[in-house]
Amino acid sequence: MKPIKNSEVFNKGFTGVVIYDPEKDKVLYEQNEDKYFTPASNTKMFTFYTTYKILDKYVNSLNYREQNDSLLFWGTGNPAFLHPDFNDLSALELLKSTDKNLYWADNSEEVTAYGSGWSWSWYKYYYGPQRSALPMYGNIVRFSKNAEDKDLSYSPLFFEKDIRLNKDLSTLSYIIDRDKDSNVFEYNIVGDSVKLKTDRPYAISPQLTLEMLKDTLGKDVQKIEYSLVRGLPHAKLKGVETDSLFKQMMIISDNFLAEQLLVLASDKLFDTLNIAKVINYSLENFLNDLPDKPVWVDGSGLSGNNKFTPRSIIALLKKIREEVPEEKIYAFFPAGGKTGTIKSWYHSGGDSPYIYAKTGTLNGTHCLSGYLLTKSNKVLYFSFMHNNYVISSNELKREMQKVLFSIHEKY
Repeated sequence: MKPIKNSEVFNKGFTGVVIYDPEKDKVLYEQNEDKYFTPASNTKMFTFYTTYKILDKYVNSLNYREQNDSLLFWGTGNPAFLHPDFNDLSALELLKSTDKNLYWADNSEEVTAYGSGWSWSWYKYYYGPQRSALPMYGNIVRFSKNAEDKDLSYSPLFFEKDIRLNKDLSTLSYIIDRDKDSNVFEYNIVGDSVKLKTDRPYAISPQLTLEMLKDTLGKDVQKIEYSLVRGLPHAKLKGVETDSLFKQMMIISDNFLAEQLLVLASDKLFDTLNIAKVINYSLENFLNDLPDKPVWVDGSGLSGNNKFTPRSIIALLKKIREEVPEEKIYAFFPAGGKTGTIKSWYHSGGDSPYIYAKTGTLNGTHCLSGYLLTKSNKVLYFSFMHNNYVISSNELKREMQKVLFSIHEKY
């Protein structure tokens, strides 16, 4: 493994590596394997493993209680409710079809909108939707435009009055901006031929959720204190298949789904919404035998406060492969040259991918961890963790590509 040890590219930052052969139970190469690194979205593998072990085949879409002439309901953290990529209508159909009076028990204070260590400036970008107890439409406005369209389309239409053309906004193609403290979206598009499809988070509040519920359901909804229903017997409505959330979370590195999966897990385990409690539960019950105890604070890896070691990631990859069916691993992990965040990297040169791995990228952080299939039909586990580098992440990717393909060819 001299290409790793002597790499001028990897030496432009702080690099940790482990390459492991499970068949021989042998570490083929390790470097800074016991040092802690910021993992970025490699954190999602811990979220996946934890929630895979906790959640049922179908998510709990909504908590509800029927009481005389009333239907009282509150959130489970279900991210699929009216989400444009899932369009989970289970809660909508229940709430629309009932002839009972609707009361939303507001448990929004159980979920903080942003995680510890998140940047305040992410509020308007597609990767930074707020976390919430009762998400609607993925907590985003989806904007789109085809080349033949003259103007912008968007969903949900609830925000129509807050979306405004501003030709003074400077852009070479298009720009969609949002005020930090409100849901006023301003946009400008230069040229009719521009095509786009992009998401912008909206700012959550109890009042906004109530207004959106009334608008979406087309009927009156009253807000009540969550304390009035806390601890009372209630039903849990089933929604979408959990695997559909796992797949999108892993393939495109969906931060919102990662965070909300931990909220769903808390609802399932504790009947309350507490991300930290689920993380601690996993560390104590599922991950207590890792070589180095993780510092783990969120589901997505957006926080720079997360810290993992390469050898702990290898131990996690081992757990996943032992406990998750192989076909699901290959369906959920991005495939080199084929899908998701490594679609443009790690081509095998043939039809079958040789890399199934999760990326992780923040400023000064790039990680790639997963499974490497060799020409001799071995499956190796690997983790590359790069922090504090002073070159482009593409240079790191090119160097990792050389190393990993060489192992694929020769091992």
